[in-house]
Amino acid sequence: MRILITGISGFIGGSFGRYAAEAGHAVMGAGRSREAGKHWNGLYTGLDDPRDLAGLIRDFLPDVLVQAAGSASVGASLENPLHDFRGSVQTCAEFLDAVRRSGRNPLVVIPSSAAVYGNPAFLPVSEEASLQPISPYGFHKAASELLAREFSKCFGLKIMICRFFSVFGPAQRRLLVWELYQQLAGPEQTTWLAGTGEETRDFLHIEDLTTALLGLIENSPAAARECLVVNIASGTETSVLTLAETLRDLVAPEKQISCRGHLRENDPLRWWADTDRLQTLLPSWQPRPLRDALKLCIADWHHADSLSLQHGS
Repeated sequence: MRILITGISGFIGGSFGRYAAEAGHAVMGAGRSREAGKHWNGLYTGLDDPRDLAGLIRDFLPDVLVQAAGSASVGASLENPLHDFRGSVQTCAEFLDAVRRSGRNPLVVIPSSAAVYGNPAFLPVSEEASLQPISPYGFHKAASELLAREFSKCFGLKIMICRFFSVFGPAQRRLLVWELYQQLAGPEQTTWLAGTGEETRDFLHIEDLTTALLGLIENSPAAARECLVVNIASGTETSVLTLAETLRDLVAPEKQISCRGHLRENDPLRWWADTDRLQTLLPSWQPRPLRDALKLCIADWHHADSLSLQHGS
């Protein structure tokens, strides 16, 4: 299978690209930079103008297109919502229109986010739940989904929208898991949580995400529908305090964890995905337990720290 990924330099795009290539698929990365960056060593094309993507599609003839480029931060979207709009909604519109203009009809994968649900009225939250985003990032993801539906309905594109929940992995040196690890690996005896610790998320290791995503693509469920939407998550609700305590036990058992108790109105209180649709489409797929997933990250980070010390000495 031939797979073209925009945003190959990012966490999701690069991780999926490497996994798909290792599985034997022909993968081409694309982006606005001249070079892909250190996380991607495969085929790459730099696009000076997003409109050039249509020509690349005609040349590479992909069976699958993954739109992994765009914004990836709720906090940054609050600081500069217009910049987030351009990186998310405008980028998605340019991508979809390039597919339309190419004259090809590959399977198009649009990565979305649980942020479109906001604070769900019911848990676990299914793909049929109403969209109630509470941050610019979430609104822009919802707008991108609407664009995908437009191009599916009006231009016949085969679309699969994948709503990712709280994805983490060793290459993602940002957000909650990494920030907690840094505190625990540092000199301070107390690790602080910004909120109450009772907030919950549905955590998923990046390797489990890439396995699920490739499985969905290989089974091509979107070919049978106008626009398929799938939650990709572990299907397990975990409190932030439980996450922190599990990390603490693995990294620095002697340290204390305290909560500042600050609630941010643009962050959801609870996330927990209904994964029935995913399990129906991929009955053999099973995510690893959270503790095992955290161990993988910690081992990788410890190894990187050791190499850094050796290089520095």
